[in-house]
Amino acid sequence: MSLGLALIAGAVEAGVGYPDILYRAIGHPVTWIGRLIAWADNRWNSAEVTDIQQRVRGIMLTATLVIGGLLIGLLISRLFEALLPPLVALLPIAILASSLVAQKSLHEHVEAVAGALDQSLEAGRDAVSMIVGRDTKELSGSAVCRAAIESLAESFCDGIVAPLLWLAVLGLPGGIAYKAVNTADSMIGHKTPRHIDFGWAAARTDDVMNWPAARLAALWIAAGALFVRGASARQALVIAWRDARKHESPNAGWTEAAMAGALGVRLMGPRTYGGELVHGEWMGKGRIVLTANDIHAALKVYRAACAVQLGLLAALLGLTFL
Repeated sequence: MSLGLALIAGAVEAGVGYPDILYRAIGHPVTWIGRLIAWADNRWNSAEVTDIQQRVRGIMLTATLVIGGLLIGLLISRLFEALLPPLVALLPIAILASSLVAQKSLHEHVEAVAGALDQSLEAGRDAVSMIVGRDTKELSGSAVCRAAIESLAESFCDGIVAPLLWLAVLGLPGGIAYKAVNTADSMIGHKTPRHIDFGWAAARTDDVMNWPAARLAALWIAAGALFVRGASARQALVIAWRDARKHESPNAGWTEAAMAGALGVRLMGPRTYGGELVHGEWMGKGRIVLTANDIHAALKVYRAACAVQLGLLAALLGLTFL
């Protein structure tokens, strides 16, 4: 049932996304989780306690998110299964689970950067600032393109592959638990004085939960490159294996390096966060000068990779009936 849940959830989200009218009316599961994390950050994360106490409080928050996510998902699943026949119950559960995936919205946000660059560099900087954390005011056109492609590649893992993986493995409880941890990592999993201890557990748990998904996502990108003219599946694998460890994250480097190899470009490199220059190593061995056309090429690989994942879920589901 979990494989079917992941397949339907992914297909529904790819087709319709999360309706704006629903977002305006009730918000989004990520915003609900975010409010809880923000409350805990304000209430529990205090400079008046020791570093060890901050880390313990962060561990308690992360454990609460995981256990709470599992219990809420289990409760929702059991409720629908009690009211409806199993196969019928799968549909509403999958529709709810589709809110944990972000194929359509990620595509729209990255495509918007390419469209904005066609208007002006300033418009491109504004558009990419919506999806990255680095300073964008002084970015060149190539740097804007790199930032958009890097965000696309990294988010392919934690926005699409990982939630579908945990839905396939543990059903709705696994999907909610993963999304809660991933949201916590994005909010408090930073190496800043305020969050280096309080957010430690969220960051490490997110690393563990994304570990298998990141490697699978690199494979899906390579497989997707097979269906895109000018992209290279072989180089996606070669560069992912060679350069993934250049990234400070144990997971993000796999998808970014795979995308760099697939497109024949170089990603990462030096960039600025909060006015501080970070001397990141280059991933890939191709071009440094990028244009909006490279964003469009990355989106083609991304769409193909998403289709590969859904196709594999369908194949695995089919095998269960043999």
